[in-house]
Amino acid sequence: MARAPLLQLNEISLTFGGDPVFEDLSLVVHSGDRVALVGRNGSGKSTLMKVMAGLVEADSGEVIAGPGVSVGYMEQDPDLSGFDTLGDFAAHGLDPGEMYKVERAGEGLKFDPARPVATASGGERRRAALARLMAQAPELMLLDEPTNHLDIEAIGWLEEELRTTRTAFVIISHDRAFLRNLTRATLWIDRGQVRRQEKGFGDFEAWRDQVWEEEDTQRHKLNRKIKAEARWAVEGISARRKRNQGRVRALQDLRAERASQIRRQGTAAMALDAGPKSGRKVIEAQGISKRFGDKRILGDFSLTVQRGDRIALVGPNGVGKTTLLNMLIGAEQPDSGTVTLGTNLELALFDQARAQLDGDMSLWDSLTGDPDMRVGGKADQVLVRGQPKHVVGYLKEFLFDEAQARAPVRSLSGGERARLLLAKLMARPSNLLVLDEPTNDLDVETLDLLQELLETYDGTVILVSHDRDFLDRVAATTIAMEGDGRATVYAGGWTDYLAQRGQDDFAESVVKAKEPPKQDKPAKTQKKGLSFTEKHRLEALPAEIERLEAEIGKLEQLLADPDLFNREPVKFNKATQALAERQEKLSSAEEEWLTLEEKAAT
Repeated sequence: MARAPLLQLNEISLTFGGDPVFEDLSLVVHSGDRVALVGRNGSGKSTLMKVMAGLVEADSGEVIAGPGVSVGYMEQDPDLSGFDTLGDFAAHGLDPGEMYKVERAGEGLKFDPARPVATASGGERRRAALARLMAQAPELMLLDEPTNHLDIEAIGWLEEELRTTRTAFVIISHDRAFLRNLTRATLWIDRGQVRRQEKGFGDFEAWRDQVWEEEDTQRHKLNRKIKAEARWAVEGISARRKRNQGRVRALQDLRAERASQIRRQGTAAMALDAGPKSGRKVIEAQGISKRFGDKRILGDFSLTVQRGDRIALVGPNGVGKTTLLNMLIGAEQPDSGTVTLGTNLELALFDQARAQLDGDMSLWDSLTGDPDMRVGGKADQVLVRGQPKHVVGYLKEFLFDEAQARAPVRSLSGGERARLLLAKLMARPSNLLVLDEPTNDLDVETLDLLQELLETYDGTVILVSHDRDFLDRVAATTIAMEGDGRATVYAGGWTDYLAQRGQDDFAESVVKAKEPPKQDKPAKTQKKGLSFTEKHRLEALPAEIERLEAEIGKLEQLLADPDLFNREPVKFNKATQALAERQEKLSSAEEEWLTLEEKAAT
């Protein structure tokens, strides 16, 4: 039976700052749809959702809602002005007898309806906006990053609510497990084009890679054809000038087609330098405890962190994860017990509040004004892992364009702020990496790259996260903070923790929520072959190897001069050092190529 269309977009075009966000975009959302809206940071996901909600007017085209269809939108930054309490805001538009819906949502999402708006945090405001939407129960819900500022328990409650609802919804989220468990279709925004697949997010990455592989094949064929036609134009046109002008015009059309193609946005050129090795024992906590007033945060907890450990802290919001994290790194003192830090530690901290970023500063000043990145006397360069780089060039490595360099930090999206903070963090060598909610707002490709960097990072990692998929991919040890000062250490990531702990009060709702719908793949699958980043690395390595071999050849030719050492000893020493460095890089590149080739064949 055909499903009724709830919302239809016809030939939508929208331009910001001279660049088109969408051109001639059309899509339909039907009753019962459960759709993931995905795309790179900055691709226009939130903008498209605002167009669907009627909050942003397109330059052309039309948005048509079905007769009597109500569309509800959850904003990332809700406006609560005019309301005294979070409950007043969440209950707005409901009948007096429906306040129980807000109270029920408040219990599941963990916000207090009586909390005054004036004292509410950004996370509490977002949870109130989500509760308001859930209580209103429109025919179509548009959810923009609904899991941000939710702990794992609340995410589990929300999953269960959305799993059982008859309401259609479209979701933007960085939380892979959340999308995989709930969605049945995927809208993918890529360079202004929106594609739709009638499969959930679990099949997205394979679909994306297939589309990009086909695109690369077509581009390769086009380049070969242009090359052949260009050779003909040079060698054969003079004898048949008049007769073959049509073929020349066809060549011009091929070149115009290639020029009109929009290149995919690359992945951020992120890198981690573990710097000098720390001592084998990084942190030793003995019998530490902490209270705030009558609330016990931690009681008699001991932990030894060894070099290379990957430790995750999990638990409900407000249970004390960040407090424990701060005690472990020496930023906060325990009430009792001792914390001993190891030798030669170089700490790099990613804080969930993004407090290291000043919203009024430009991206340029945010980097050049950092004492750890400042290059003396040069206002346009930053120190990146000991090497000076132009500030714009370094920003481009993290996918910022030149026009953004002088823009204020407050103008950035959540994902862009996370990338800027990663740029600051990764500029300095470290051997202890502390990540407090690092995954918020990052797109799938950047999350993949961050995960791969953490896998190969030689230092120690301690992280706090509510992203179950990320925890499973990164953590080797999980510390579960379960309230009333209890903290228990488990081996493995989130799924391993659940298996060891069992389905008790803390985990039960989340375990149910993790069971995927029948039409979706299981939440945890064994990945085979190459990841997207590895595939592109394998394609780039032959050219890198060829370049290194050419540089080695030139250096060897230079050093073959028997009089070079006596004539120019400084030049000889530099060339000798450069030759050794390039030979080492060539050996590493060849080894990496062989490893990736073997993995690709499995």
